[in-house]
Amino acid sequence: MNVNFRNIDYLQTGNEVQKYTYRLLHDYQIVDCLKDYDPIVVGTIPIHIDIAGSDVDIILYVQDFDVVEKILCLNFSQHAHFRLQRAESNVIVCSFSIEEQLFEIYATDKATEYQNGYLHMLKEHEIIQLRGEEFAEQVRQLKKSGMKTEPAFCRLLGIEGDPYTELLLYNHIDNSMSYD
Repeated sequence: MNVNFRNIDYLQTGNEVQKYTYRLLHDYQIVDCLKDYDPIVVGTIPIHIDIAGSDVDIILYVQDFDVVEKILCLNFSQHAHFRLQRAESNVIVCSFSIEEQLFEIYATDKATEYQNGYLHMLKEHEIIQLRGEEFAEQVRQLKKSGMKTEPAFCRLLGIEGDPYTELLLYNHIDNSMSYD
């Protein structure tokens, strides 16, 4: 299934968590107030490998960090558990909760379509499409046991090394089973 992850409309027709996420994003105008920063919802919820407590991750492409910091404070500081930190001169991480759902916004000076959060999600989606729901459930089970998403994929696929780097290099054709 080919999904345009750059437009949140696909969430409206997804599972219950995806529909709930869409409603929150829409009702609270989260994506709308960030539209100038090429926002993309990434992570486990869009590709249905989320577990209880998974957050809604949104990435942004930013050039003026002072302006974005003000926008984030203005629009989200009234929500529960609001936290904003400037991790580096070119990274802002903002988190907050709405209706018990945790959101995390990651803003950096790299175009969103080239950020690892987006690239990992696309690769994970591709693998799930090829491997099926049973594979996705195995990922969810590993996540429930405390494993992060990328390491879970790598364990199931037999990938060694740094999971955040190696997963992006994974090629299902090179790693498919051969039936000679």
